[in-house]
Amino acid sequence: MKRQILVYGLIVLLFASLPGSVLGQDTFDPYAPYRGDTIVISWPALYHFQQAATLIPMFEEETGINVEVDFLQYQAMKPAQEVELQKPRTGEYDVVAWVVFTKSEYVKNGYLAPLGNFFVDPALADPSYDPEDLVTAYLETGGVVGGTNAYLPGPTQALYGLPFGAETSILVYRQDIFDEYELDVPTTYDEMLSTAAYITENVPEVYGMTSRGAAGHQIVHGWLLHLSPYGGTIFDGDWNPTVEEPEAIASLHALKTIIENSPPGVEAYGFGDQANAFLQGDAAMYLDSHKVAAMTRDPNQSLVDGKVGYALHPKVGDAECGLSETGGFAMGIPANSANQEAAFLFMQWMTSPHIDRELALIGGDPVRVSTLNDPELQAMFPEYPVVVEQLECANPNWRPLIPEWGALNAPILGVYVSEFAIGNMSAEDAMAQAASEIRAEMERAGYYGWGNRG
Repeated sequence: MKRQILVYGLIVLLFASLPGSVLGQDTFDPYAPYRGDTIVISWPALYHFQQAATLIPMFEEETGINVEVDFLQYQAMKPAQEVELQKPRTGEYDVVAWVVFTKSEYVKNGYLAPLGNFFVDPALADPSYDPEDLVTAYLETGGVVGGTNAYLPGPTQALYGLPFGAETSILVYRQDIFDEYELDVPTTYDEMLSTAAYITENVPEVYGMTSRGAAGHQIVHGWLLHLSPYGGTIFDGDWNPTVEEPEAIASLHALKTIIENSPPGVEAYGFGDQANAFLQGDAAMYLDSHKVAAMTRDPNQSLVDGKVGYALHPKVGDAECGLSETGGFAMGIPANSANQEAAFLFMQWMTSPHIDRELALIGGDPVRVSTLNDPELQAMFPEYPVVVEQLECANPNWRPLIPEWGALNAPILGVYVSEFAIGNMSAEDAMAQAASEIRAEMERAGYYGWGNRG
């Protein structure tokens, strides 16, 4: 009898030590160990992130974790982050956001913690998070490292980031102008370029298109938007530059036509400038990140609310679809963060299905399929059905996300694409010089050594 009482007592003690959910009581609190902790976030000072910051008080109230945000102009963000990420012990940041082409460089330099360590911890990983609901192209472009080409999925891949502020490209156009002048919405590049020229010539005080045009990173991004639909790439499978190929040359001429039908000053335009040209009514078509859609509805920056239509990224010739860019931002955890678990809980919360929808409602960019397919949201945001369809044709490899991209992007391609665009060089001469310099840079990095080792 005494033995039975002892065994019963042990069983009671065992169940008392289990999480409350096992006993039918919802008492388990994953945030309890981190209440009172403070994490510091490095985010770009862009619309999506500024809207996301308005939800942080909700996170703080729910979790007890304090959050400080360091907003930086996005092109100045990387140098500021590197100062902290290079510190041998603890850096200032616990979460960093990056432009997707930075991910491989950060991983190569040992700056980031792999996220798999957190997703296998049942005390941290929310079982309702549903990672398969994240847009595949966004996850691949922003967070996966080590697979095919070292930056795409494959057997050796690892996850270092979650998409946040991610994007794809769509065509945004002035529906009122197209209706008034009885113009068809372009589905091909030929149609888009001819429509742009028509509007520039025939619609008073409105230019056909807007584009990024500033030398360096901006004009390269503007060109890559067209390179992929034209079937071009930066490299072949052996890392030989392919920027001299006919597809690349044709896409450069398309870019130049767009620039010629853009408002004066386009040669200095970055993303904000080209978006503003559309938002202020100076240009009738915009082909770039779908982020501009939410901006058109913002009365503080838009004069075109209610006058806008959305369409797929145009295709070239009889291609099945127009391959769109997959870019924007992702975020991850520095390897030298002293608050990695709390940082993971913040990232998981901010990209969860519920918060993704909340962020969409206030103008942020969703990263989940369920949010983009939500019927209520699609009725509110007419670009969502277009984005969903476009993502079926998004190209995660539209830009090489290698660690060396920073040395190829603005310093080489950013110079020669601009030299062509402003008329100082022919497309053929500009790309021949670019290819030579790209090859030299890739050779210095060691990309061509393995093929000579038998």
